[in-house]
Amino acid sequence: MATTKAQGTQKKSGGQSGEKRASMLPKEHAGAEKPVPPPRLHAHYNKTVRPRLMQQFSLKNTHQVPNLTKITLNVGMGEAIKQPKVLDAIVDELATITGQKPLRTKAKKSIANYGQREGQEIGVSVTLRGARMWEFLDRFVSTAIPRIRDFRGLSTRSFDGRGNYSLGVKEQMIFPEINYDLVEQIHGMDITFVTTTNRDDMAFALLRELGLPFRGDDKPIVVQG
Repeated sequence: MATTKAQGTQKKSGGQSGEKRASMLPKEHAGAEKPVPPPRLHAHYNKTVRPRLMQQFSLKNTHQVPNLTKITLNVGMGEAIKQPKVLDAIVDELATITGQKPLRTKAKKSIANYGQREGQEIGVSVTLRGARMWEFLDRFVSTAIPRIRDFRGLSTRSFDGRGNYSLGVKEQMIFPEINYDLVEQIHGMDITFVTTTNRDDMAFALLRELGLPFRGDDKPIVVQG
């Protein structure tokens, strides 16, 4: 009887937490019906970054200039093996951060030592392209990175040799879209920037011109609005 009562209390508290989280999610704003302005960082790329990269690498064709293809955010949560509902909060948080509904990632194989079964949901992932990609990068550089504790610049050793760059974020609290009162658990995430070039030096120059503050830079590049 005591066990049944405890389970009922746990379900009730979980439901209240979900209702509170849903009630405090962003609502429609006054300018929802107005046309969406183009991302300012994309305009900065076309007007400033592209000419600089053409001059820096002596490129004659604009199609040779590296560009950003997509940005992927991935959260792996091993606790979801025993507590599947943990992913619900992560899905809501990534949707709030990116403005796009994330996908739940599933285990590709079973691991008996961890109690993991093939096909079990163990993480959340979202891939951004187009305007949402540029807007996320703009907010990540201008508002999220300055909120990282003891930040000394991004590492330049995280390129994969094919023009892609990955970095790890220790906690989701660096994003101002996250309400601290609604956070159930602190978790990190991996962010991958995929470019059109296969050269790391071109990818580094592209991301640096877009505002990513790499370690060793004297001062970050400011994007004019």
